[in-house]
Amino acid sequence: SGWTSRANSGEMAREVHPELEPAAYGLLVRLEESGSQRATELAGYFGVGKATMSRQLRALEELGLVVREPDPADGRASLVHITDEGRDRFRRVRDARRERYVQKLADWDRAEIAELARLLRQLNVTAES
Repeated sequence: SGWTSRANSGEMAREVHPELEPAAYGLLVRLEESGSQRATELAGYFGVGKATMSRQLRALEELGLVVREPDPADGRASLVHITDEGRDRFRRVRDARRERYVQKLADWDRAEIAELARLLRQLNVTAES
């Protein structure tokens, strides 16, 4: 299922911006959820090197989706945060995707939907541990 989630994030990344690479979609998700982060924190969270993270952030910056500003707590570090443009594009794609799921589930009965929700929760717990 790792392959499917990668394929999905590739699809969703392109919906956010045609030039966005799949890994960058996860970055937007993280920044949208957690607010400003240091590049080193992001690299640690995703388990990638600083150079890889730097390259991905540069690409997002060039597209106007994130901005880097000096960290007031430490002048040598910078904080990355999602721009209004990035947030708008990201939310549009996320909401459209949710809408597609809602439409697909329209024919399901409540018991089936409850079972799906239970299984997804179980999957999330497993993925986090």
